[in-house]
Amino acid sequence: MSSLSSLKKSRNDFMKKLNKEIEKIESPQDTKNYTDDRFWKPEVDKSGNGYAVIRFLPPVDGEDIPWARVFNHGFQGPTGLWYIENSLTTLGKKDPVSEYNTSLWNSGVEANKEIARKQKRRLTYMSNIYVVSDPKNPQNEGKVFLYKFGKKIFDKVNDLMNPEFEDENPVNPFDLWEGANFKLKIRKVEGFQNYDKSEFEKTSQLLETDQELEKVWKSQYPLNEFTSEENFKTYDELKERLDLVLGLGGPSFPTPKTTPVEEPVVQSTPKVTTAEEDFAVKATSDEDDEDMSYFAKLAEEN
Repeated sequence: MSSLSSLKKSRNDFMKKLNKEIEKIESPQDTKNYTDDRFWKPEVDKSGNGYAVIRFLPPVDGEDIPWARVFNHGFQGPTGLWYIENSLTTLGKKDPVSEYNTSLWNSGVEANKEIARKQKRRLTYMSNIYVVSDPKNPQNEGKVFLYKFGKKIFDKVNDLMNPEFEDENPVNPFDLWEGANFKLKIRKVEGFQNYDKSEFEKTSQLLETDQELEKVWKSQYPLNEFTSEENFKTYDELKERLDLVLGLGGPSFPTPKTTPVEEPVVQSTPKVTTAEEDFAVKATSDEDDEDMSYFAKLAEEN
């Protein structure tokens, strides 16, 4: 009787415990599953504005390129499930989403093209950076992180390395001695983060002594892992996931319902070569610079 009495008295406390557990389940962002402490991300205010100064760093010892270039897909299917995966096109291989998008695009039906646009691949770059100034999180200053960025910022890097006008000298922004700090200026434009105001400063040495620079250089993270084949799922694994997300069945992609019945598009036709390029090149709004970790959370829940 005493145990039953205790159970009766503790009902309110038990309900509180249950609610806390439910909160944990419904708030996966509070877990560490989606956090990689190696990555730095600028913080914005309530208006969506942010500012920081960073320095792009040279390749790590044993690597030749100071960035990793990865294509990925992130979209929700009609089933309510999410598809969040790296694209095999990163490795120069066939990818099931790219093939499916191409079939939609080549249907000539605008509704199908719109679906393909929403399922377009996104281009992400990753580089090592040194945080020069981070007003929102000053504890990050003077530290090395990985930084994800999109085509808009990469274009600014490329413009500095390959200036358009003859009176401008090319600058390697990844150089420790004669590179340039990057002033990251973020604004919210039409609901998306905009980086148009971001710019490089004049060339300068990152730190005063080579000893300090060596310490920074040796603190960098390898980038090869992001384009290592072992970190990509196989075509069959991706196809299985895509079919599940889209609610499709069978070994091959079905013809979209709104598409006229016709033979599959031959790879050599002009539309095939431009379709996926349209998703990667024309889809250069600043939304591509957004971190996809939020969508990854949703995908993990499926």
